[in-house]
Amino acid sequence: MWILIGTFLGLMLLGLPVAVALAGSSLVYIVVTGSVPDVVLAQRMFAGVESFPLLAVPFFILAGNLMNIAGVTGRIYNFAVALVGWMRGGLGQVNIVGSVIFSGMSGTAIADAAGLGTIEIKAMKDHGYNTEFAVGVTAASATLGPIIPPSLPFVIYGMMANVSIGALFLAGLIPGVLMTLFMMGTVAFIARRNNWGGDMEFEWKRLGAASIEILVVLAFPMGVWLMTLAGVSPNWAIGIGLAVLLAADWYFDFSAVMALMAPVILIGGMTLGWFTPTEAAVAAVIWSLFLGLVRYRSMTFRSLAKATFDTVETTASVLFIVTAASIFAWLLTASQAAQLLSDAILGLTQNKWVFLFLANLLILFVGCFIDTIAAITILVPILLPIVLKLGIDPLHFGLVMVLNLMIGLLHPPLGMVLFVLARVAKLSVERTTMAILPWLIPLFAALIAITYIPELTLWLPRTLGLGK
Repeated sequence: MWILIGTFLGLMLLGLPVAVALAGSSLVYIVVTGSVPDVVLAQRMFAGVESFPLLAVPFFILAGNLMNIAGVTGRIYNFAVALVGWMRGGLGQVNIVGSVIFSGMSGTAIADAAGLGTIEIKAMKDHGYNTEFAVGVTAASATLGPIIPPSLPFVIYGMMANVSIGALFLAGLIPGVLMTLFMMGTVAFIARRNNWGGDMEFEWKRLGAASIEILVVLAFPMGVWLMTLAGVSPNWAIGIGLAVLLAADWYFDFSAVMALMAPVILIGGMTLGWFTPTEAAVAAVIWSLFLGLVRYRSMTFRSLAKATFDTVETTASVLFIVTAASIFAWLLTASQAAQLLSDAILGLTQNKWVFLFLANLLILFVGCFIDTIAAITILVPILLPIVLKLGIDPLHFGLVMVLNLMIGLLHPPLGMVLFVLARVAKLSVERTTMAILPWLIPLFAALIAITYIPELTLWLPRTLGLGK
């Protein structure tokens, strides 16, 4: 155990990428102990990515990239401005609402920070907000990306913990709303303290137009449901609903109706069993292509090629981490290290609430140093047996783990959102870190609520028959 973990920590301290450190420490363990044939290294790494649910990873990444180049990001931002720009701390509220909508398409915090963050920070600076506030609220809202479905970390956790990915997606909806309310409350508090008003005058016409777009989007699933009750086949009902929606969108030239339809199609399709999470990722790509090439005509083949190459690069990076973490996690289990660590934790407490507190501390610490995907792959084999033994629902624990790791993305030394926003805002890492610190308060408040009120996570999946 000490050879494996010690070598990994040593390689990390030397500054090697986490995937190389994981694979290197696994190889050193195999060579030194001689207890495992060398060929097992390749076999286990291959087995780590030989999984159907993992096909969702490249498709969700591609969908997020396509949304960015299709002009959807700008439309979402303009829609959010019309909806909440009149509130206190207007563009701060816009920042959060925009992230909520974009989270239903991208699945990653980094895509949110890099895509919407570029627009939001520039707009806030142009309206006189200080850079630190703009960066702080953008970083906090980016954590919504993997909580509100779809979510790449949920795909990895579901695969590792043998939990329904669709149920995980549903479990993230109410926690995502709770986090949104906490963040919006924080913006309102800061705005009141600094005597900030809205960034545009309140107009019933503008708010009414945004509300109508929401109603149009909600009318689609309601119309499909009513048609199925009337005896129309689901396929025909969906086809008719989409045809009516497209006609209305072309005629009235709505700002963001078609963009808002993306999460409705994904979440609704998975909830009703029309497609699996992997198929939902493909549906997200098809919808993105339709918006960029047909509806908005803002996507060129050059930009499409660039999005594809960016997706290949990101996917290769993510799956390399998954393969390396898979062999590391397998060796932790095979060497009994995972069992020893589990026994040590159980030796400290048999109370599930105390365990959740200790697990939060551990995952937060790990999230500051290790990539999210690698952390999930390593920690699940260690912590899941304890979770099951103490009677904690693995759906609930999945939300707790992912939210902890999202908070870790805002921290040095390896927080990717921190570095992305430092580059976007042209701030030093030190100033960016200080700007983010106040926003840990609403995030930790949400974490405590989600940890100790399991029904926030479990009620919706259970109601729809996907939870225990």
